[in-house]
Amino acid sequence: MNKYLNTHFLTAICIGSVFALVSCGQNSASNNAAAQRDSILPPVETKKANTDYKSAFPGQTRIGGVKTTTPYAYNVLDSSLKSPWGITSLPDGRLIITEKGGTIRIATSDGKISDSITGIPPVNSAGQGGLLGIRVDPDFASNRMLYWVFSDKTPQGNLTAVAKGKLSADEKKIEGGTVIYRATPAYKGTLHYGGRIVIDKSGNLIISTGERSDLVTRPQAQDLTSGLGKVIRITKDGKPAAGNPFEGKTDARPELYSYGHRNVQGLALNPVTGDLWETEFGPKGGDELNRIEPGKNYGWPIITYGLEYSGLKVGDSLQQKAGLEQPVYYWDPVISPSGITFYSSDSIPEWKNNLFVAGLSSTHIARLIIENNKVVGEERLLTGEGQRFRDITEGKDGALYAITDMGRLYRISKK
Repeated sequence: MNKYLNTHFLTAICIGSVFALVSCGQNSASNNAAAQRDSILPPVETKKANTDYKSAFPGQTRIGGVKTTTPYAYNVLDSSLKSPWGITSLPDGRLIITEKGGTIRIATSDGKISDSITGIPPVNSAGQGGLLGIRVDPDFASNRMLYWVFSDKTPQGNLTAVAKGKLSADEKKIEGGTVIYRATPAYKGTLHYGGRIVIDKSGNLIISTGERSDLVTRPQAQDLTSGLGKVIRITKDGKPAAGNPFEGKTDARPELYSYGHRNVQGLALNPVTGDLWETEFGPKGGDELNRIEPGKNYGWPIITYGLEYSGLKVGDSLQQKAGLEQPVYYWDPVISPSGITFYSSDSIPEWKNNLFVAGLSSTHIARLIIENNKVVGEERLLTGEGQRFRDITEGKDGALYAITDMGRLYRISKK
C-alpha cells in the first residue's frame, strides 16, 4: 500500500489593515478564531469569476484567507477503494464507507479495508447515481442499524431513496435491508440525486435530494408536492417526522424540511448550536453554503449566483428576491462542494467548530471559519494532491478522514 506523508508548518502572516476585518470586537466562536481574524490574508480564490453579479452583503464570497498555524500531517491510508462516496464513524472508531457501485466497506484508522459487505438493495450506479451517503444509528452498539441513501431504479425512472438494515455480527452482510423512503416523482435521468444523510438529536433522519438537473425537472425544486430539490426529515421508519414545517398542510408534503435546492451533497449539524448546514452545487458559478431553517425557500432556480453551463443566464438572472433565502456564502468559480463536517476535537484548537468542505473540481478541502453564522475566513488544504474530494468526517480520535473519487482514504491530524 502506497503511503504519502506531507507535514505543514504554516504560520499566519499579519498584513496591513487593508485586509483586516472592519471590527475585531464582534462576538467570536472562539479565541482562536478571533486571533485569526486579525491576521487575514487575501482571498484564497484568485481566478476570474464567471459573472459580474454583486453579492447581497459583504463577505458573502471571496472572504479573506487564513492559514493554520498548528503543525499537522496528512497521509494516504489506502488507495484501493472503488469510487467511495460516503464515510462516517462506527462507535469503536473504525470507519464505514460506501462505494458508488453498491458496496459497503469498513476501514480501520490505520487503513485496513474489509471485504465488501453484501445484502444491500440494488443501486443504479449510472451517471451520478449509486450508493451514496451513510450514517450509523446512535444506538448502534445495541441495534447495529445503518441508514443509507442510494439511487433506485423503478419502472417509472430513477429516484433518490433511503434504506436501512442491520450489520451482521460477523460484519459480512446487511440483514433485513429495506427501502423506507423514496423521493418521488421518478425521472429517467441519472443526474442530481443529492444523497447525504444525517441524524438529528431527536433521532430523525435528514436527507438531501437533487432536482435531477434537467430543465423539465428543475421547477420541482419549488414544488411543495414534489420530493425533488429538497431537504427532507423522516423517522427511522421513513414516515414524516413530527414537527416538520409543512405538517398538516394539504398542498405540501409533510416530510419536507426546506426547498428550492439544486443538488445538495453536503449536510452537517453544528455540534455547538445544533443548526443544520448544507452545501449545494451551483451551475457555472454559484456553489452555495446555507444554514437551513425549517420551511424556508432557498431560491433555486429563481435566484442564483451562477450561469447555465452554456454561459447563458439562468431564468430571469435574479440573485435576490423577497421571500427567498440568501446563501451564507457562495463560490464563483465553483469548487463543486460535496461532503462536509464540523470539527469538534480539541486536538487542533484553531480548527474547533470550523466547517470542512470536500471539493471535487477544486481538488482541495476548504476550511471555513464561521462566526455569528457568517464565514469570516477560508483556507485550502491538500491542494497538491490532485484529488477530487468526495466526503469528509471527523473520526473518534479527533482526526479528519477524507475519501476521494480516485479511491484514496486520507487521515489528517495534528503532527
